[in-house]
Amino acid sequence: MTSEPLAAPLTDAEREFARGWKLVATDLDGTVIPRDRPVSARTLAAFAACERAGIPVVPVTGRPPRWVTPLAAEAGLRGQVVCANGAIVFDLDSEEFVRQHPIPVDVVREVAARLRPALPGIGFALESIEGFRREDAYTTRFDSGLEERVAPFGELLRDAPPIVKILAKCPGTLSDEMVAIASRELGDLVNVTHSNAADSLIEIMAAGVSKASTLAEVAADRGITAEGVVAFGDMPNDLEMLRWAGRSYAMADGHPEALDAADAVAPACGDDGVAQVLERLLSSRER
Repeated sequence: MTSEPLAAPLTDAEREFARGWKLVATDLDGTVIPRDRPVSARTLAAFAACERAGIPVVPVTGRPPRWVTPLAAEAGLRGQVVCANGAIVFDLDSEEFVRQHPIPVDVVREVAARLRPALPGIGFALESIEGFRREDAYTTRFDSGLEERVAPFGELLRDAPPIVKILAKCPGTLSDEMVAIASRELGDLVNVTHSNAADSLIEIMAAGVSKASTLAEVAADRGITAEGVVAFGDMPNDLEMLRWAGRSYAMADGHPEALDAADAVAPACGDDGVAQVLERLLSSRER
């Protein structure tokens, strides 16, 4: 799909969509959170306006819940959030895990066995609802938010709670190349993606699990189909969601694959692109 640029006047497609839209689904980092500053006041105001209009805003992110909760409070968001690229649904109000889509332990072992020879120097980390554990070869640049277990891979799986996401780093190999290699080696065993093209990091979920698959579940619980959802994203981990939603926008400074997957292009994250689009859709709804 080739994205159409965002024009100043509402397009016919936007006008038609605005008549019946019911839910906003948005990625966070690089979409509403610029790399070097917090969510803007304009974006917060646009979210609040959507909520007043009866249109809930659902964050759909690669982040684990512990990294979403403080941001959601700042943004005034409530209800459910799709985390870990669709592997978890967390309820911000009850602070409970509503859904989990774990990776079977035998599949976790198979992923590591296939990728080690294909990506020499690779290191693995495992994300669960109870925390984060990693091999020594998987280096971190920040606090994971929960106490880590650092151990050989086999020990990471011993007494492990259900694993919802595998993370893998291979210094010197960019994320796009890692995805290509991992997809070739793993086939349909799991779902492989990434959320930062400049890094050397891929994210692996259970087969069939993506932002789109779990967003569809969350929407269905509200009686909402894809046709009533507007989605925003900027990276390959947003592709399925951008293709699934009734109306989708990739950020102008996003990954080329995201731009190709979306219906239209929103201004860059740093220019409050999501807020600009929501303001336009709300203005049409109010007419």
